[in-house]
Amino acid sequence: MIRATRFLLLLWLNAVIVPVVFAAADPLPSWNDTATKQQVMQFVQQTTEENSPQFVPVEERIAVFDNDGTLWAEQPAYFQLFYAVDRVKDEADKHPEWKTEEPFASLLKGDMEGVKKSGMEGVMKLVMATHANMTTDQFSQSVDQWMKTAKHPATEKLFTQMVYQPMIELLGYLRSNGYKTYIVSGGGVEFMRAWAPQVYGIPPEQIIGSSIKTEYQYIDGKPVISRLPEIDFVDDKEGKPVNIQKIIGRRPVIAVGNSDGDLAMLQWTKAGEGPRMSVLVHHTDAEREWAYDKESSVGRLDKALPVAEKEQWIVVDMKQDWNRVFPQ
Repeated sequence: MIRATRFLLLLWLNAVIVPVVFAAADPLPSWNDTATKQQVMQFVQQTTEENSPQFVPVEERIAVFDNDGTLWAEQPAYFQLFYAVDRVKDEADKHPEWKTEEPFASLLKGDMEGVKKSGMEGVMKLVMATHANMTTDQFSQSVDQWMKTAKHPATEKLFTQMVYQPMIELLGYLRSNGYKTYIVSGGGVEFMRAWAPQVYGIPPEQIIGSSIKTEYQYIDGKPVISRLPEIDFVDDKEGKPVNIQKIIGRRPVIAVGNSDGDLAMLQWTKAGEGPRMSVLVHHTDAEREWAYDKESSVGRLDKALPVAEKEQWIVVDMKQDWNRVFPQ
């Protein structure tokens, strides 16, 4: 009787506990069980199992991710621009000339169409006025404080809550399998280094981005790195693989992006010898996020999508492949 009771108890425990353990074992719970998820997980398994013919040594397991539109949202404008806008408003009293100088005048009036008319030259004026003429420490502190309170104009979420939960899971899944994860973004490198390590778990030295020139100086008897009002390097399009080679020194095994600005990085990754995976995130969910591609002025996806389809890269359909977009 005792043996029968133990047997029944074991059966009951298996029925209750095993399904719970199985569910908890899913490293990508925010991904639907589609072919996309299966392809991603299969590639990771094949490249990390020692007996696999596709095995990749740990030191070669490099995964690079774009940031805007890949790890967090980018509509209706790149989030770094919202930082610049708020900085202009905060500093307006110190710059009376901005009342008549474009694009500052339009921005202070709330005329974003006027800001757009100023084109890239106007955007660069905004960036230089809000990102330069301070030390790297001062800039980092400014971004850090802004990130604690600044909210997205459409969702009212903190910008750090506008990250994609499925991508957070993917970063963790890759790291748990020996992959070293990097951000390679067109965004400002120091802007990202101020908050991304806490949000993504990626250390500052593994964040690559656009930069302005800096200079070593002594200010008030202390050595500092000062940010100068001059572009140093634009980490976009062909600049991405160039910077990867210069800073990382290895061709990635995995590259993930979402726009034409990532095309060169994705192509360069896929062209390497051995197993390589290029992933393109397609924004198709107008209800939970935004739906856009070739007609968008932000994160334009025109040339990269047909290349991805032709070369059989993995294309993530946000509406179909993700059961959750944001963490909350």
